[in-house]
Amino acid sequence: MNLFGDAFGWLLDPANWTGAKGVPIRLLEHLGYTVVAVAIAAVIAIPLGYLIGHTGRGRNIAVVLSGAARALPTLGLFVFLLLLLAVPIGSISAAYWSMEVVLVLLAIPSVLAGAYSGLEAIDRTTIDSARAVGMTELQILTKVEMPLGLPLLIGGLRAAFLQVIATVTIGAYAFNGGLGRYIFEGLASRDYALMLAGSLLVTLLALLFEGVFIVLQRVVVPRGVSAGQATVVRGRARRAPRLAESTAE
Repeated sequence: MNLFGDAFGWLLDPANWTGAKGVPIRLLEHLGYTVVAVAIAAVIAIPLGYLIGHTGRGRNIAVVLSGAARALPTLGLFVFLLLLLAVPIGSISAAYWSMEVVLVLLAIPSVLAGAYSGLEAIDRTTIDSARAVGMTELQILTKVEMPLGLPLLIGGLRAAFLQVIATVTIGAYAFNGGLGRYIFEGLASRDYALMLAGSLLVTLLALLFEGVFIVLQRVVVPRGVSAGQATVVRGRARRAPRLAESTAE
């Protein structure tokens, strides 16, 4: 209990919210690493995911590569890239770009899966109807598939953001920035209240992004798509009891 009290006392101390090592600066660093990594991952993965989802080609390769990227040990890959670049730990530029490469590799699978699975989940009769009325493939992609696949794409972006926010904390091991510095500094000095305060800040940041994406999904996703999803969910809920009754009979 005293540990939590000390951690909250540290967070409420105005002295820890000013200066180059203050919470606002560390928070901005953490957000900066996260946004840059997810933005690069989105530029790579979204067009690729749409290509796979629209054409139906390369899905197996994407699944294998995504699974392999998710299985990579984050800290091990981070240190490996530092050594590969032959730059000593402590060099800001090398540590920063090594960490960004790892974060991008971590974010790509979630964004890629959200992009192509969003298009694959669309009812094929909807696509066939669009072709039947004379829409081109580009029009089908931009006016039919992309709006209908938006909820799953946002879900993939949300998962990528949360994974990267958590992993940036590890990057503070070699890079002097982000909220993870509080955890590693507390570990070095055995200041457990400081470690707990850093952990609470990372957790609150992740919860904040979770809330932002929930709101974003409600604002960005067209009402017709949301209503369609709700109808599907209600339809499944109605069918489930009937299936249970028929199984019991």
